[in-house]
Amino acid sequence: MSTIKVALAGAGAFGVKHLEGIQKIQGVQVTSLVGRELDKTQEVAKKFSIGHVTTELSESLARPDVDAVILCTPTQMHASQALACMKAGKHVQVEIPLADSWDDAQAVANLQKQTGLVCMVGHTRRFNPSHQWLNKRLRAGELKIQQMDVQTYFFRRTNTNALGQPRSWTDHLLWHHAAHTVDLFRYQTGEEVVIAHAVQGPKHPQLGIAMDMSIQLKTKGGAICTLSLSFNNDGPLGTFFRYICDNGTYIARYDDLVNGKEEKIDVSKVDVSMNGIELQDREFFAAIREKREPNSSVHQVLPCYRTLQELEQQLKAQG
Repeated sequence: MSTIKVALAGAGAFGVKHLEGIQKIQGVQVTSLVGRELDKTQEVAKKFSIGHVTTELSESLARPDVDAVILCTPTQMHASQALACMKAGKHVQVEIPLADSWDDAQAVANLQKQTGLVCMVGHTRRFNPSHQWLNKRLRAGELKIQQMDVQTYFFRRTNTNALGQPRSWTDHLLWHHAAHTVDLFRYQTGEEVVIAHAVQGPKHPQLGIAMDMSIQLKTKGGAICTLSLSFNNDGPLGTFFRYICDNGTYIARYDDLVNGKEEKIDVSKVDVSMNGIELQDREFFAAIREKREPNSSVHQVLPCYRTLQELEQQLKAQG
């Protein structure tokens, strides 16, 4: 089995999660690391024994020892960098979100069609064992979703990342955090969203983004989703998914799952790992080796971004 050689762009909190996951995957080697600050990037590279370090993605793309790229960079750079990777002949996995506009999302999908390269988007919820466990039962007809009630809560009144470190870019409730749920709702129901509504609270005076948001979705088959998002919530933090089904209620918290009575469900045998990021990366590399479309390909997730565009237009109209 030949080794897939990878460049990872974005040596921050999420990039490190990918590097930790890749360490557990055979036949994959990270050969190049791209980061905004050279000193900090060199520290991460040393920890993970990565030979090449740069602050320029173009330098990594020019290297012959790079077959594929994982982008863990700021949201606003995702689409343009995904395009650059494919133009350089590299397979690419771009972390969620694919883009922060419908036009940019379409541009990435169009180039993938032209090149035939693997282009996957990091919609991690598809890979978390908790959601996989439910997906298998939904596909088998054992469950049918009546409603998904989802809470995505953080406390980020300053521009910091998951580790509490200053960010060079501004996060977004709609184009980043809502993307997880909009795509997962479609994926788990197996149906397109036909109704989507959104309202938002006041915008942060410095960051210029809404700090609270509420979204409602409905599929053609009648399933509904209620999503609450906040950067103002002072704990508990994270995203919590309540699946209200015709045959039981389930609550997913990242890789963990309980029923409506808070009784733990064993999801350890669902896949080869309990780490959603690692499973996501395994799918990316498997798709490259097997020359197939991956789960969470750019084309599979594209309808999510069409819905986000519709919601953004509603919010702009509200003022």
